[in-house]
Amino acid sequence: MREYKILIVEDSPTMRQLLTFALKRLRGVIIVEACDGVDGLKKISADRFDLILTDINMPIMDGLKLVSLVRNDANYRHTPIVVITTEGAQEDRERALALGANDYITKPIQANKILDVARALLKIV
Repeated sequence: MREYKILIVEDSPTMRQLLTFALKRLRGVIIVEACDGVDGLKKISADRFDLILTDINMPIMDGLKLVSLVRNDANYRHTPIVVITTEGAQEDRERALALGANDYITKPIQANKILDVARALLKIV
């Protein structure tokens, strides 16, 4: 069975827990957590991930900066990225997608929505 590595970049421990809990329902996933964009970048440079979930509003480095840095890394050019945020404005969504995010989910999140998006992007049937 194939294993999938998912990176969750989120400064809220509660939200990281929620996402981890939802994604653990998928078979064969390994979940790695990062507490901000800089921590996320460190983890990305040290390992290989199949999917990245990131918040936008975080201290030190926000999620949009992280998305653009990840997209500029040849190893991660095609890795799916999902932005999960409280920012519901259309321009925020367009900016995230323009920077290279594959999907944009606004909080409060629903576990089923996260699972559907993860399944689709990882091509898990």
